[in-house]
Amino acid sequence: MLTVYTQFEQGQAWIQRYRHRRPLLACLLGFTETGLIPGISAAGLTPQDRQYTAVADAEFLVQGCQAAPQYPLPPLSVGVSPVFITRAVVEACQIPVQVFNTGLPITPSIPTIDLGGQPAGCVSTGQALPLGLVQHLFQQGLAWGETLAQRYPDSYLVLSECVVGGTTTALALLTALGIAANGKVNSSHPACNHAQKWAIVQQGLQYLKDVYDPFALVAAVGDPMQITCAGMAIAASCSSGVLLAGGTQMLAVYALIQALANHRSLVLDWDQIVVGTTRWVAEDPTGDTIGLAQALAPVPLLGTQLNFRDSRYPQLQRYEQGFVKEGVGAGGAAIVAHLYQDWNQAQLLGSIEALLDKYYALRTSDE
Repeated sequence: MLTVYTQFEQGQAWIQRYRHRRPLLACLLGFTETGLIPGISAAGLTPQDRQYTAVADAEFLVQGCQAAPQYPLPPLSVGVSPVFITRAVVEACQIPVQVFNTGLPITPSIPTIDLGGQPAGCVSTGQALPLGLVQHLFQQGLAWGETLAQRYPDSYLVLSECVVGGTTTALALLTALGIAANGKVNSSHPACNHAQKWAIVQQGLQYLKDVYDPFALVAAVGDPMQITCAGMAIAASCSSGVLLAGGTQMLAVYALIQALANHRSLVLDWDQIVVGTTRWVAEDPTGDTIGLAQALAPVPLLGTQLNFRDSRYPQLQRYEQGFVKEGVGAGGAAIVAHLYQDWNQAQLLGSIEALLDKYYALRTSDE
């Protein structure tokens, strides 16, 4: 149920160290106006829908199925939100959750820790965030990473995200950091829209001239989740394990951690940090996640082998056709289920389908 795609020995050592440990799931919500570009993301049917994706996913993550949610899950063109995977594990395994607002245009309906951020401007502008705000969010990340790790000193933190359009900001940041990422990133589309992403990224990168400071690079073409998550991971790694739960976006965070560590001579424990995602991302034939991870050595890339081929729900079967793939820590949550409770394929799929049963029963009763 769990594959180590890169840095096998280091990844296996991490798995053995944290097997049967209950982690904390931290979900970092953020927003970039890049996500409003038509066709850039399938995480919401329309640009208007995509403004609500993060707050709706967060509400469902924390509260589960409700008869009258304040922010209903937005419709997708195909499939269902990956938050169903994460919520199923959180609910059944009683995993504690802490949600952070790194910069949203809409106030969440659930209690969150507001870090005083703001939504990022579009990558194409080359002016995504104020530099002072990037530095502020990094300090917030450091402080909270240390705090959360102290609460779970014998376990690990699962750092997840919900940023619509975040794979495009990830491509921009990776490229700005000198990583050849074009054509390697993923998306919520069945075939990644590389040409569209690259055109947008190139527009933003043209404003960067001889800029090497990682804070300035995030300010130019990043999003508020990236720098916050990097700070959390750096601080937490000194006393706890860290599972960066996501695909392309978390590989960008890892690259940012490397750049920050070099730029600031920061202390951290590389052996404590892994990236965990779904096999739909790791084995996506329209990207090159494994190649990207290898370019960032020594990062171990873990992947849950969860599959939906035999699901009762066509919405889940769509994942096998390349739709959705990942988000809201779905891959990381599935990894938690394997490590903490030794769940197999049938148990994990059954839990997810039971949640969907409840969700659609409530929707039917409302109608």
